[in-house]
Amino acid sequence: MWLTTARRQQRLPTLGLTIGSTLITPCKAACDLGVHTDADLTMRTHVQRTVSSCFATICQLRTIRRSVSLPVFQLLVVALVLARLDYCNSLLINLPVSLIQRLQSV
Repeated sequence: MWLTTARRQQRLPTLGLTIGSTLITPCKAACDLGVHTDADLTMRTHVQRTVSSCFATICQLRTIRRSVSLPVFQLLVVALVLARLDYCNSLLINLPVSLIQRLQSV
C-alpha cells in the first residue's frame, strides 16, 4: 500500500507486516552502501548524515592544521571531505534546493 503526500511523493508503507506470528515493522531510514534512504524517499536523512560527517571531519582536521604544510592539509580535505560529498551524488538529482544548499554549505 503506497501513500501519497501533498507533493505527490511516494512513501513506504508504515504499517507492520505479520509473517507467521512475528510482527515486522518498517524502519524510518535504511543504509545501504553508505547511502541513507528515508521512508519518504526525500534523501533528507542522507543529506543530514553527510553534512554531519563532513563537519566532524573538518573539526578533526582543524586540530592538525598547524602541524602539516598547506598542500598536505588541502590534500587531506579533498580526500576526506570532498570524497564524502561526491560519493553517490548522482542520487541527489532533483532534490529540493534547501537540501542542496545544506550540502553546499559544508
